[in-house]
Amino acid sequence: MAGLRECKERLEREEAEKKQQQVEKIQRRLVEETETGKKKRGRKPKEPDSLPEVDAKANITDPESRIMKTRKGYVQGYNAQAVVTKDQIIIAAEVTQEENDVHQLCPMLELASAELKRIGSEEEAKIALMDAGYWSEENILRAGLYETELLIATKKDWKQREVLRNAPPPMGRIPSGLSSRERMERKLLTKRGRKLYKLRSQTVEPIFGQIKEVRGCKRFMRRGHCAVRSEWRLICATHNLLKLFRNGIALSDAPQAGRWN
Repeated sequence: MAGLRECKERLEREEAEKKQQQVEKIQRRLVEETETGKKKRGRKPKEPDSLPEVDAKANITDPESRIMKTRKGYVQGYNAQAVVTKDQIIIAAEVTQEENDVHQLCPMLELASAELKRIGSEEEAKIALMDAGYWSEENILRAGLYETELLIATKKDWKQREVLRNAPPPMGRIPSGLSSRERMERKLLTKRGRKLYKLRSQTVEPIFGQIKEVRGCKRFMRRGHCAVRSEWRLICATHNLLKLFRNGIALSDAPQAGRWN
């Protein structure tokens, strides 16, 4: 009964937070329209529903897990994050309860920097490559506090590849008055942007493939956020050990193996 009450309270709390966020979103839009004197483009956010959501669900076996949308449907679980080098060495690993990646960009950059310092490396991440799940105007503004250059897709993977295949590289100076999204899209279309972003599919994607398909780590064996976080970091640590061993890299050279270029 205690578990059921806890799940019910969490669902009620999350529903209240979502309604508050929607109210704030509507208010921000109204303020922006009042200040500019123009209506914003895009769909107008709806007023939050006053009735409770009858389809809301919570997992009693692992109350800290969440329903996650994947390419193969919905699963009950966690969102595992990883920051990797071009040599496929994982330098930061984390697990979050959030369903999407949009709020993980800055925390993972900070964690990667902290982990590099922890192993005695003076290297910093110079360039970070991310798919469209990490794109948001807010992330671009916040990431300006770091020295890391960002290359973030603004479209889904297949759409981004199609654009890079068909659109010619931009010529001349960057036009004035471009939005953050337009500047990023233009940056990705440059010869340098294309070459760099192509590395993303050759670095982080194979790592998840190796962990899931080759090693068979397709689901977490433990329950609870803290326990799952420990399990994920163990999986990532053993990935690094296997990578170093198979490439004949001495463990004493591990900090250099995690170098960013």
